[in-house]
Amino acid sequence: MNYIERKRSKFFGLPLSFTKYTISEEKITITSGFLSIIEDDAYMYKIQDVRLTRSLTERLFRLGTITCYTGDTTHPELTLEHIKKASIIKDFIMKSSEEARRKRRALHTIDIDANDLALDYDNS
Repeated sequence: MNYIERKRSKFFGLPLSFTKYTISEEKITITSGFLSIIEDDAYMYKIQDVRLTRSLTERLFRLGTITCYTGDTTHPELTLEHIKKASIIKDFIMKSSEEARRKRRALHTIDIDANDLALDYDNS
């Protein structure tokens, strides 16, 4: 399943921007620009957490902003701004990222400072 959404204006929810979001089970692609086009990709297995925010104006026009927190160096926070079907797409991203990590056997790890562990060991 794929979703293709456009960044919309906050007022009236009209697609007045040249930014397009393509969300598939493998990756998220953001294409922006009119004369010079920039295309950014983020693989689903790198997405660690997802947040959905809706301002009052976005709620009035049934829009939402999705922020994906990734382990990617170029896009630690990937923002899909003012899109329709935001709740459905957020759930899709969460499920797809978990499935992609499972397929690649990628683990979500926590950075543990070795100095803190050494101090705890010395005190016991």
